[in-house]
Amino acid sequence: MSKLIHSIWALGLLLTADTGNAQIDRVTGKNFATRSEVLTRHGMVCTSVPAATQVGIDILKRGGSAVDAAIAANATLGLMEPVSNGIGGDLFAIVYSAKENKLYGINGSGRSPLGLSYEKMKAELDKLNRKTIPPRGMLPISVPGTVDAWAELHKKFGKQKFADDLAPAIHYAEEGFPVTELIAFYWHFGPEVYKGLPGAFFETYTLDGKGRTPAKGDIFKNPALGKALRLIGEKGRDAFYKGEIADKIDKFMQANGGFLRKADFEKHTSTWVEPVSTNYRGYDVFELPPNGQGIATLQILNILEGFDLGKMGRISPETLHTMIEAKKIAWADRAKFYADPAFAKVPLAGLLSKSYATDRRKLIDPNHASKKVEAGNPALDQGDTIYLCTADDEGNMVSLIQSNYRGMGSGIVVPGLGFMFQDRGELFSMDPRHANVYAPGKRPFHTIIPGFVMKDGKPWEAFGVMGGGMQPQGHVQVLANQIDFGLNVQEAGDASRWQHEGDNEPTGEKMSESGGYVNVESGIPYETVRELGKKGHDVRFDVGGYGGYQAIKVEMHDRQRVYVGASESRKDGQAAGY
Repeated sequence: MSKLIHSIWALGLLLTADTGNAQIDRVTGKNFATRSEVLTRHGMVCTSVPAATQVGIDILKRGGSAVDAAIAANATLGLMEPVSNGIGGDLFAIVYSAKENKLYGINGSGRSPLGLSYEKMKAELDKLNRKTIPPRGMLPISVPGTVDAWAELHKKFGKQKFADDLAPAIHYAEEGFPVTELIAFYWHFGPEVYKGLPGAFFETYTLDGKGRTPAKGDIFKNPALGKALRLIGEKGRDAFYKGEIADKIDKFMQANGGFLRKADFEKHTSTWVEPVSTNYRGYDVFELPPNGQGIATLQILNILEGFDLGKMGRISPETLHTMIEAKKIAWADRAKFYADPAFAKVPLAGLLSKSYATDRRKLIDPNHASKKVEAGNPALDQGDTIYLCTADDEGNMVSLIQSNYRGMGSGIVVPGLGFMFQDRGELFSMDPRHANVYAPGKRPFHTIIPGFVMKDGKPWEAFGVMGGGMQPQGHVQVLANQIDFGLNVQEAGDASRWQHEGDNEPTGEKMSESGGYVNVESGIPYETVRELGKKGHDVRFDVGGYGGYQAIKVEMHDRQRVYVGASESRKDGQAAGY
């Protein structure tokens, strides 16, 4: 490790001790988070932009449901945080219905163009001298699923008019809003990344139409997005999938070499799915089934259940080594089996079984990091992103995640619509033998995952962590921080994290010969890093890439329900209630 890195690390340790972003009371020795938990009785909203949080709170105060608040906040985030999400992307959510004491899951991801065959895709890649689908341009674009998912959620759980849910975002789009610091930082990369692509990126997302992006505090307006949201509010999801918006997209795509057509939009549907779960030390942890990666969280927890992490210590080399190795094992299965279940037989029950976890757990050597992990053989005959969560006065809760995938997305903005298309199709494999191989009308592998935990048959926590492949790793870490190590809901998100990279991927990449590498935040003690190195881990220091976290926990005090909210300091976000 260089002297510079060592010095930065030492500075980080002085600032954060062994609690990551937390502070230590030198008198009592108690760990404190960057901020206190937020407590409230009637309703709560947690998002990565304070103004979006306040939009959700206003909806709740007017009698809207947790779903109304989630839609309103999500629409506002699509405007205010376009570096991560928008109506050109996809959505997944888990909803807790208090009346039924039941969880519902919705898969709001879109499918690849029906008119773009595997052979045509391969020919297009050959022209680019590529073997994988690129992150920008027309090739990675799939049908955006967010608007239909909103409509489905609203139809089932909404209490106020759909147009009223979208009204705050429309207001801010037309009036303008000050851009927050972190979003401004990511935004400034856009002109260089997306130059040369057809469409209206510069017209829509720069202040001068030439390349000047908003700095912190600059007022940004997006009247084109406001108009699109107004149409959707007035005419419903059909305005997007069958009406004026779909017509504009079809015309633009045909004129600029794109592959989506109005027929792709007309055929789009969201899918209501049963959340799947595993019990981890008495807590029922729920995720959504593939084409997402949520079950990787459950697989890792099943493996970790065989180890006494609490006894090992939260940031000890033994704990981090065990967790990293469990991640590698789950990732081997993730790379082989996770795909659109309409096109591939995903051995879901086998992957989540405790007996399978027992077998896979044996692969962990307590003294040596694995350099290569193969997928297992589960039984086949058994059955850049925003995250937000909301809760209302009736006890309903929403765990929702939405994304354009890489950065702002594909770079393609249809003039007059005010949003960028996602680049989610980049995550298809081009290996014809792979479960996640590209095919027309197919959903790609997805990284975005909402989480939910039940305890003794009642809601315990809605939570999520943003950030591509960091998400299952982050889910495991924030849950272990609470369940194994006793941190509160705010501390659990603020605590220092690690992220393993360079592993097997559903797009076909294989683990590097070194067994991948581990990035750690500065709050991980250097002694732990040194011991991980002795076990064979390639450990690196990185200041970013660890995701962003929101959560709402349910506590009972004197038989009264109290919502406890958290929003971590890695984002500009806020947890608020009333």
